[in-house]
Amino acid sequence: MKARCDKVECDPGQLITFPTPSRFKLEDQPLVRSYIDRFHPESCEFNFSNLFCWQEIYDYSWFIFKGRLVIYEGVNNCGFMPLGEAFSPDELKELSHHLICMGFEPDISIFPREYVDAYPDIERFYTIREERDHAEYIYRVDSLAELTGTKLHKKRNLISQFKRRNPDYSVRPLKADDFPIARNFVRHIIETREKVSQDLEDEFKAIERAFDNFESLGFEGIALWVNDKLVAFCVFSRLTHDTYNVQFEKSDLAFKGAAQVINQETAKFLQNKCVYVNREQDLGIKGLRQAKLSYEPERLIVPHTLIFKT
Repeated sequence: MKARCDKVECDPGQLITFPTPSRFKLEDQPLVRSYIDRFHPESCEFNFSNLFCWQEIYDYSWFIFKGRLVIYEGVNNCGFMPLGEAFSPDELKELSHHLICMGFEPDISIFPREYVDAYPDIERFYTIREERDHAEYIYRVDSLAELTGTKLHKKRNLISQFKRRNPDYSVRPLKADDFPIARNFVRHIIETREKVSQDLEDEFKAIERAFDNFESLGFEGIALWVNDKLVAFCVFSRLTHDTYNVQFEKSDLAFKGAAQVINQETAKFLQNKCVYVNREQDLGIKGLRQAKLSYEPERLIVPHTLIFKT
């Protein structure tokens, strides 16, 4: 860190005292939500429920800088695009200096291509890096619900197979009484893997936190049952006025077509609530990328990271 900061002089009288060690608290939700409602970020990274559930894993913290909400991620050591009126390149440079003065890295991520194009002189201060592996998949909810067209024929086929093999299946909203069952369901999926990855363990912790604060964080969900056996579930929440964010989705691979059924049933559940569904990133995982692309996304949100030139 020191090698990148030697050229920056910090005025002790102007240091920001945030981020706070307590990170995101439930009582911070109205403030964060007010920024989301006003500035309509497309990225799921700004969803308060995500920030709250994943904060221990990604070491999130936040502060207000010149009226903008700035989130800092301590694992990848970068700030998020300030949420508020767009900063000029000179103002972003000032923010990077403040990050350095707080002992953090000065890079800032989750910038859309539109910002980089609108401010070409940003390259005076930053190197621009496209982050394809962190692109977010945006779908029209009616497209996921209806699955029309030849390219989605295989999805419809798998759903039909599931329904023929499991005529006693049911779909219902996820309730508090279902949370222990869903926890055990996820735990079983993890433990049956040949190799348990840290990513799956981290996700399990985030799911537990989501269930522990389900109503407070505005989560909703549905579950797919065959008789009394849980075979899939999906948890989601509102991101903006026209977009929901699907955050956790799990299915039992022993039930062929369960993943496609829960995907479609989620879209049907959301049809009267939103226009778009953000199904988050593929993280560069080949199989996951293929699966997300196979559903014909409306568009991808490809973020860019601004790497500060010190």
